[in-house]
Amino acid sequence: MSDRDDQETNRKSGVAYAAALSLFFSVVSLCGVGWALDRWLGTKPWLMVVGIVLGAIVGFYQFIRLTSKL
Repeated sequence: MSDRDDQETNRKSGVAYAAALSLFFSVVSLCGVGWALDRWLGTKPWLMVVGIVLGAIVGFYQFIRLTSKL
């Protein structure tokens, strides 16, 4: 492989890792916010469920946006 092919492979790998981490951290962070709000407001488990769903939506949006650059 040439240096140019290696650079392109590394770039694509970096974008793929960024997309996967973005999906993961979106779900985890919004789930955590929902959990904290549930504890504060006493609405267990509804806000955590809403956080998971919103995190998945935001995460998949970011995932698609980043992977479209491949």
